[in-house]
Amino acid sequence: MDTQPSVTATAEPLLLDAALPEFRFSRLECAAIASAPDVVYRAARELDMLSIHSPLFDVVMWARGVPDRVRRRPVATPPSMRVSDLFDTAATGDQGDREAQPWVALGERAGREIVFGAVGKVWKPTIEWRRVEPGDYAGFEEPGWAKMAAAFVVHPYGARRSLLTYEARTACTDPASTARFGRYWTLVSPGVGIVLRGALRAIEAAAESGEGSA
Repeated sequence: MDTQPSVTATAEPLLLDAALPEFRFSRLECAAIASAPDVVYRAARELDMLSIHSPLFDVVMWARGVPDRVRRRPVATPPSMRVSDLFDTAATGDQGDREAQPWVALGERAGREIVFGAVGKVWKPTIEWRRVEPGDYAGFEEPGWAKMAAAFVVHPYGARRSLLTYEARTACTDPASTARFGRYWTLVSPGVGIVLRGALRAIEAAAESGEGSA
């Protein structure tokens, strides 16, 4: 007779589930990192998206600027794109040029999970963004747009390591935009995986080198 006590696992809701519970397109990558969860979390929060480099990612970023180059317009390149800036700006109330930054902070559970998102027509040669404030994001349903949300989640993994997941989800607001995004996703999904894995490698390097421990 089996005398082992039964264990019932209780699933903990994700902040990402509240931000974008229903979605058609997604990508999930993960990495086991030899650092404590709080160190990994800080490294993820301080990630500069512009520090991620791979041959495909660099080509994609260059291609995004082609329409502006053809029109002989300067290609705007921000000095940095830190995840923490979205949350720290929201916390201080310093909105700055809100329309210039379509990505917004959607939720944070300190030391555990950080969620951010944007709304846009990413299938266009030059992306058309729609600034949607955090409080309006979950209920945004205006036809013609793609709602994108992403999250870093940190889990303890054994006694000395952490498991970091990076998930990106997209839901479109009507069938026509779903079809457009679906064609776009077929082309870019492998590249999105490369970018997500590149972000995980950058966080892993920062955490294991001690940069995320401050």
